[in-house]
Amino acid sequence: MTDRVTVHVHEGVADVRLNRPDKLNALDIATFEALAEAGDALAAAPSVRAVVLSGEGRAFCAGLDFANFAAMAGDGPSGGPGTGNGGSGGQRSKRLSSDITDREPGRITNLAQQAVHTWHELPQPVIAAVHGHALGGGFQIALGADIRIVAPDAKLSILEIRWGLVPDMTGTAALIRLVGEDVAKELTFTGRMVTGDEAVRLGLATRTAGDPRAAALELAREIAGKSPDAIRAAKRLLNRAAEGGDLAGQYLEESRELGALRGSPNQAEAVRAYFEKREPAFTDPA
Repeated sequence: MTDRVTVHVHEGVADVRLNRPDKLNALDIATFEALAEAGDALAAAPSVRAVVLSGEGRAFCAGLDFANFAAMAGDGPSGGPGTGNGGSGGQRSKRLSSDITDREPGRITNLAQQAVHTWHELPQPVIAAVHGHALGGGFQIALGADIRIVAPDAKLSILEIRWGLVPDMTGTAALIRLVGEDVAKELTFTGRMVTGDEAVRLGLATRTAGDPRAAALELAREIAGKSPDAIRAAKRLLNRAAEGGDLAGQYLEESRELGALRGSPNQAEAVRAYFEKREPAFTDPA
């Protein structure tokens, strides 16, 4: 990881922060790499039970670093929000110097997509806390979370159409899941700005809070107090259902997950703690 993203873990909650406040946390290749690496590290950390994703300074993320975008404007078919010149020296990253249809090794994504998809595939729940601006790729990062808590006056936009482009960081799939085809198309075709309040009404966000990060941390601590086995199983099942698996397969997977949980140490501890009127003492997954 680089200083583009900071990660602090306390009592089972990982506080992940985009850390480029002087640039409104604008995205460059170093940030994509740092986000993907942070996701990999958290996936391998069994003591982490919930994740909060937010941005330092005045914004969640203002989208692609405009200096990078201007530099790549003439790059031809390889250009796009997920590519271009990155890093403080303005040198093109070797990882993104080829066609953006190239996938990261062993993944279904390119690097920019993985900076978003990593939060969807993380076994732990991820809560995005959004304030200020979340534009273009920045908005797509928030869409990768399981839950979004936004400031009422936050400004969010699928902004790629302004540059004659399309959302290319997994946003097309997330939008359809969250708001349906017609609203997804309207937002994508127009690039119009929506407030946090409207985002909740449309289904883009879960709820508003005056201090989204504080609310997200509170929710994360609540989730971290539940059985981590059950939480992870629930996320797997809900992700599968949202991705449109067949009903028969979904119902069978529910049964398999329940069978694995039933009688397990953490499940037994949840029952004992409830009847003994005490806080449960769960064991982290192996």
